[in-house]
Amino acid sequence: MAHKRASDDWAGFAAALGAELHRLRTELGLSQEEVAYSAGLSRYTYQKLERGESAPGSPANPLLQNVMAVAQVLGVPVEQLLPKERPDLRAGRR
Repeated sequence: MAHKRASDDWAGFAAALGAELHRLRTELGLSQEEVAYSAGLSRYTYQKLERGESAPGSPANPLLQNVMAVAQVLGVPVEQLLPKERPDLRAGRR
């Protein structure tokens, strides 16, 4: 049962990360393609990050390298992209 809750928490975290990426990108007037290519990603990979999904119904789990590259393109510290509410992903948590 804890595993289900952890995955639900992660899905919310991934969605919030995607929402922040979208907010910052549009605030800067950049297209998804501009951010993606400047970060060394495909547009499709970046779109998945903004949606918070790696496949329909499966939350994104991006490489730290990709998150850092996008943060650099957007001109913000990586910490700013990460949602304040962090899921507890430890196995066997109580």
